[in-house]
Amino acid sequence: MANNVEISVIIPVSERYDSVRELYYDYRSAMDSSGKSYEFIYVLDGEFPDVFSELISLRNEGEGINVVKLSKWFGEATALTAGFEHSTADTILTLPAYYQIEPLEIPSILSGMKNYDMVIARRWPRVDSKLTQMQSKIFHGLLNVITETSFHDLGCGVRAFKRQVIDEISVYGDQHRFLPVLAAHQGFRIKESDVKQSTKDPHRRLYRTGVYSRRILDILTVFFLVKFTKKPLRFFGLVGSGLFTLGGVFTLYLVYQRLFMDIALADRPALLLSSLLVVLGIQLFAMGLIGELIIFTHAKDIKEYTVEEIVN
Repeated sequence: MANNVEISVIIPVSERYDSVRELYYDYRSAMDSSGKSYEFIYVLDGEFPDVFSELISLRNEGEGINVVKLSKWFGEATALTAGFEHSTADTILTLPAYYQIEPLEIPSILSGMKNYDMVIARRWPRVDSKLTQMQSKIFHGLLNVITETSFHDLGCGVRAFKRQVIDEISVYGDQHRFLPVLAAHQGFRIKESDVKQSTKDPHRRLYRTGVYSRRILDILTVFFLVKFTKKPLRFFGLVGSGLFTLGGVFTLYLVYQRLFMDIALADRPALLLSSLLVVLGIQLFAMGLIGELIIFTHAKDIKEYTVEEIVN
C-alpha cells in the first residue's frame, strides 16, 4: 500500500451521472478541506465516451485522476470491486457520480472513522418527493425487520470504510447496497451519519416493476446470508419439516376418510396436493442436509468473525 495516500476515493460511473468536471471540483475541494492525502479513482462501467474524454481532459490539465474503464456494463458492484482492486489507501471512500449529498459534508463523514470501521451517509432531512420517501421507508422497514439492523438510507453511495471491510466481504450482483448490513453481521462497527442532502438530488423516483421485484429478492438473499450462511439446515429443515408435517397430516386425514367414512380417494385433487407437500418437504430437508455437508467440508475456509485487536 502507498504510505503517502490516506484515502482512496472511488467513483463508479454506471447508469446515472452529473457534470463530471463540476462534481469532481466539488469533491476535490471537500477532500482538500479534510486535510488528508487522497487519490481519485473513476471506474467507468462500460462505454461512456463523454465521461471518459472529460476525465482524460482533467488528467491532461494536471489533475491526479486514475481511470479504470471496464470493457462493457457489468453493474455497479463489479465497478466498485474493480475500484477496490486498483486503490492503494487503507481507508476507502465511495462517492456517487452524481449529487446525493452536499460535498462539503464529506469531511464530517471522514472524521467519524476514528472510532468506527465504516461510516455511511444518511441524507437527512430528506427533501425528496413523498413517493420516494414512502418507498425508502418501506424498503428499509422490511430490511431492518428481517436483518435486525437499523439503517435508514442504504441508497446513498457515500460511504467511508477501512480496507479490512472489503478484504473480508465480497460484493456481487446488487449487494453493494447491502455492504453495511453484511459488515455489521461480520462484526464491524458501523455508524450512520446524518448529512445534508444535495439540492440537486431530489427527484421523483418511480421504477419499473422488475426493479421492485429484484429489490425484494435482494432483501431475501441478504436475509439468508445473514441468518443461515453456516446453518442452511435451520432454514431448509424448518421449511421442509413444516411442509412435510402439513402434507402428512392432510394425507392421514384423507386415509381416515377412506377407511372410516367410505369416501373414495380416486379423483381427489386433495390427495395430489398432500402428496406434493410431503415430497416437497422431503426435498427441502434433503437440500438442507446437503448444504450442511458442504459447509462442514469447507468450514475451515469460511470466516464469520472480525478480530478487532490482539494483545500478546
